[in-house]
Amino acid sequence: MSVNKLLVAGAGQMGAGIAQVAAVAGLDVVMIDVADEFIAKGMAGIEKGLGRLVDKGRMEADARDAALARIATSTDLAAGADADLFVEAAPESVEIKKGLFERAAATLRDDAILASNTSSLPIGDLARFVTDPSRFVGIHFFNPVPLMALVEVVVGAETSEATVAAARGFAEAVGKTPITVKDSPGFVVNRILFPMINEAAAAYHEKVASAQDIDTGMKLGANWPMGPLALADLVGLDTTCAILETLERELGDAKYRPSPALTELRDAGRLGRKSGSGFYDYGK
Repeated sequence: MSVNKLLVAGAGQMGAGIAQVAAVAGLDVVMIDVADEFIAKGMAGIEKGLGRLVDKGRMEADARDAALARIATSTDLAAGADADLFVEAAPESVEIKKGLFERAAATLRDDAILASNTSSLPIGDLARFVTDPSRFVGIHFFNPVPLMALVEVVVGAETSEATVAAARGFAEAVGKTPITVKDSPGFVVNRILFPMINEAAAAYHEKVASAQDIDTGMKLGANWPMGPLALADLVGLDTTCAILETLERELGDAKYRPSPALTELRDAGRLGRKSGSGFYDYGK
């Protein structure tokens, strides 16, 4: 099955990014969210991102305009009822995702693929909310979506081979490189990455070094393009904590418990770039 029309639930950083790369690749897109203000913010981000590409000479203005024209928006999931693929890019809340998948399963065509962009929740658990788990798969993009080349295609216990093939084909069609991953807590990248971020946060909490020096150390000593604490700020410290808490719960190992440096900043509302401050201040 080829994907020609995409329905994205969530106009935040991830959902808007997925909508953008799909539209640029020539797919028709419907992007939904619960309120017009969230949709407007998401579209503004897409317009800004595509505008940068035009300014840098990496995209023609006509191509930008055509991509934007391929994105429709709504607060009603039914606006994308004829989509070939539904991708949920909502917050890491089982209850929110449950409602979206139940409505999507009842609204979309019987042969449509249902997917989650979850970064940590088990695909098998989310598949319980749809009528046909064979059509359910994880399609995990990385942030920022337009720049990151990888997509994890996460295979649940009941995901069909045809669904996996369609998910991989979609990832390739939007310019990404897919890897196929067994449904396991944190999948591959986050299973490895977030304990490393957590250890950097623990070193910061213990005053081993400043945030700047920890990040500089990892950039120059381990060749990371971005330091782990700056990366946590980019991901969002609420999301970072949620991923670590999921790993701790699912794997039953306290080594994944979020460092106090992460939970204290999260509880203070300092969530990273999106709130204007986290390990660093961003002047918002």
